[in-house]
Amino acid sequence: MTLPLDGLRILDLSRILAGPSCTQTLGDLGADVIKIERPGEGDDIRGWGPPFLKDAEGADTRESAYFISTNRNKRSVTVDIASAEGVEIILGLLASCDVLVENFKIGDLARRGLGWEEVHARFPRVVYCSITGFGQTGPYAARPGYDFIIQGMGGLMSITGEAAGQPMKVGVPIADIMAGMYAGVAILSALRERDRTGRGRHIDISLFDCQAAWLYNQGSNYLIGGRIPGRMGNAHPNIVPYETFATADGHINIGIGNDGQFRRFCAVIGRPDLAEDPRYRTNPGRLAAREAVLAGIRAALATAGSAHWLAALEAAQLPCGPINTIAGLFEDPHIRDRGLVQEVAHGAAPGVAARVLRTPIRMSEVEFSVRRPPPMLGEHTGEVLGELLGLDENEVAALRGRGVV
Repeated sequence: MTLPLDGLRILDLSRILAGPSCTQTLGDLGADVIKIERPGEGDDIRGWGPPFLKDAEGADTRESAYFISTNRNKRSVTVDIASAEGVEIILGLLASCDVLVENFKIGDLARRGLGWEEVHARFPRVVYCSITGFGQTGPYAARPGYDFIIQGMGGLMSITGEAAGQPMKVGVPIADIMAGMYAGVAILSALRERDRTGRGRHIDISLFDCQAAWLYNQGSNYLIGGRIPGRMGNAHPNIVPYETFATADGHINIGIGNDGQFRRFCAVIGRPDLAEDPRYRTNPGRLAAREAVLAGIRAALATAGSAHWLAALEAAQLPCGPINTIAGLFEDPHIRDRGLVQEVAHGAAPGVAARVLRTPIRMSEVEFSVRRPPPMLGEHTGEVLGELLGLDENEVAALRGRGVV
């Protein structure tokens, strides 16, 4: 079975999350991703634990859960790019690569002869993707940019959390993840063009830009309406009712997207009078009288437990759902049926079936899976240098002895 990106090779000079999440997605789709890491140290997130993968005796390995989350379907090669020999190895590998992905500080790779201008002059077909906190230009370009900082600067924290609470970050590094998504789309579009023109492009991905761009409805609410959005907890700024509601024994999420759904919803909860009230018949009216209409809904939902309301709302084909823990999510029968979690063998823990996530992308007539578990540091150095540069075991051993790989 062939995969959509079979034959595509990516040299991954990125670390932490935004770049690796981008290359992981491309690896899921079939690309050969060669992850370059520092000899003896590797990607910083290898040490971001616990938890770590445990071996058959229950002892921690060096493989952190964080690293495992974003490095499947890659090969790890250790190269010291601070050395002249290391730079020559990178240039040698680039000769057979289609894409270079990096997230170094501006100018770092150029000082080593691996910047866009140098690479493009030597390998004009290579697509070169730079991912940084603030982009290649602008007054903040030289600043380091981490997900948490970007969530705050990018407006996300100002609209996340309870109205009376402090600004709140999202529970996953979403600024990094979305920058990786945009980078993946940009790379594929640049490759499409490269196949027509023979020339790669330099892609400039900024976490800050991406964070602003995916504010979507909230950003548009301000640009069009002129009002600065604030924190509303789980309530929706444009739709009522659309939030978390307390039941007699817990909480559920309910999202009513149109007036027809609202009428059915009111019938289910035993309050048809709310739908008949001229103040609440349309969404603009419900927005204007948000607290009044919600008071009636909250009182009705408090009379029975979550399971009762979820069953009744699902029977009426109304959008609703429980609030799962992470454990509950992975035990959900739908997630299990879709096969989002895969058990793989890992070289750091022989005999242990490591549970890892696989891509959520589905396509007809192809099955995406974890073909390669997240690699151990330098696991594929000899393999890749032999395959792509023609080096034998003695030559690789000599490079290791000099600390180059």
